[in-house]
Amino acid sequence: MAIPNAVMPPDGPERLLVRGVDGCPAGWIAVTIAAEGTLAPCVTITRDFAELTEGVEKIAVDMPIGLPEHSGTGGRGPERLVRPLIGERQSSVFSVPSRRAVFCDDYRDACAAALDTSDPPRMVSKQAFHLFPKIREIDRLLRARPDLIARVFEVHPELAFWRIGGERPLPLPKKVKSRGHAPGLALRRDLLAAAGYPEAFLERSPRGAGLDDLLDASVNALVARRLLAGIAQSLPDPPGRDAHGLPVAIWS
Repeated sequence: MAIPNAVMPPDGPERLLVRGVDGCPAGWIAVTIAAEGTLAPCVTITRDFAELTEGVEKIAVDMPIGLPEHSGTGGRGPERLVRPLIGERQSSVFSVPSRRAVFCDDYRDACAAALDTSDPPRMVSKQAFHLFPKIREIDRLLRARPDLIARVFEVHPELAFWRIGGERPLPLPKKVKSRGHAPGLALRRDLLAAAGYPEAFLERSPRGAGLDDLLDASVNALVARRLLAGIAQSLPDPPGRDAHGLPVAIWS
């Protein structure tokens, strides 16, 4: 699907764009919206995250940025700070293991590396391991192109929904036993519609992504708007830095 470079309102100038991104079975799902005024959302599916950095001012992605050399109890600082805010949804915030573990292609090697670089020693969950290729993709891109550090930010959808929902944790999950949970999805659609998304846009995901992926990318785009406006907040504040100078913070 084409990635737009600008929104052109009728008889008006180009509008700046921002983008929310989430991982999905087909690779990455991105929701692009106007930075101000009517959202005018569009959706993109791609396998190459670097493509998503083109044509927009800010990118808010649900993927860890900034990897620890050693992992402690509860993971990185951002994870420990976010969990109390989102209540029953805190299990969705997994603890990021060490860089050495993340850069292992084999699950057993990753577990061995994680055990060797965590205190107390912890192995890697299969759920986290399946995200490692996407974490590595962003990490390599930002280290190769440090100019993108000021444009690409880590977010978490449950914290983003907490923010747009009046700083209250969502009472319903989006999935139950790995399947979409209709009441939880409806709650998230209602919050997004109240924030300006057309209801029809939120009802059906593109091929290669789940409806929950679309909703997560959509709320991430709202954080990207806040980032461009200079009103987004980071946990921790100020962000930390990893050994390669990448920021370590979750924004909302």
